Amino acid sequence: MNKHGIISLGEVIVDLIATDLSNTTFQRLLGGATVNVAVGVSRHGIPSYYLCKLGSDESSEFVKGQLTKEKVDLSFCSYDFNKEICSVYIHLNELGERYFHSYVNETPDEWITAEELDLEPFQKSKLFYFGSGTLFHPIARKTTEQAIHYAREENLKIAFDTNIRLKRWESENQCRETILSFVQKADIVKMTEDELLFLTETDTIETGLEHMAKLEIPYLFVTRGKDGAYAIHKNKIEHVPGIPVNAIDTTGAGDAFMAALLSRFHDNGVPNNEAELTEYTEFANKAGALSATKLGAL
Repeated sequence: MNKHGIISLGEVIVDLIATDLSNTTFQRLLGGATVNVAVGVSRHGIPSYYLCKLGSDESSEFVKGQLTKEKVDLSFCSYDFNKEICSVYIHLNELGERYFHSYVNETPDEWITAEELDLEPFQKSKLFYFGSGTLFHPIARKTTEQAIHYAREENLKIAFDTNIRLKRWESENQCRETILSFVQKADIVKMTEDELLFLTETDTIETGLEHMAKLEIPYLFVTRGKDGAYAIHKNKIEHVPGIPVNAIDTTGAGDAFMAALLSRFHDNGVPNNEAELTEYTEFANKAGALSATKLGAL
């Protein structure tokens, strides 16, 4: 069977961005790191499957419409009448700068469950991708473990973006320990420089990479914004410079990086040498840089 496609597992978030300084009217946009990657994968021309729980409220209909328009396959999502989509309110201050105002989740325990996961997309696809944004919740954590089990059974490459949001965790230790346990289940891992230092409890990137090397991650990518990224394979470290751009909004740049990187792994397989690994990282750097030249995570 010819396999094509990338599965993304996560949670959809609707960003409500204030349109003026009164902070009373809002523009509604799709949000969430795994959504950004699923859409990015689709825009690279790769079959993109998104796994989450959706409801029947207006926000769920908005999400379904937007993702369908982006050719993201929602056939294997689960549905529950009670589920309400999470919202993040972004307000404007007196200078017109955006800032996080509030996070609203009326159904915090409604997640796609391990029992609701369908094996079919894993039989069709080449890669499975997930982030840490839902791992704080035991139901979502169990679902992720089941998805990893299916991915291993079906010989998919497993990709993980640490993408840490500390406000969602009970403690720094719980966050660190959980994420490190999942890092060791993945073939491809992406993290920012700050996340590397947090996870390894170090204060320099060199020391952080030394600590992370002990986990023997097959392919590790550490992003540094405008300064490019490190690609690490078999303890060989390649620094790939960033692409200079006039950055307007860096939200979602890391997700654009990840989607581009996964598209290379999907289309070309694992890199066979340092030159190919560098080319994959250059391609991802370009995607991340270009995404920063326009407003919005997508």
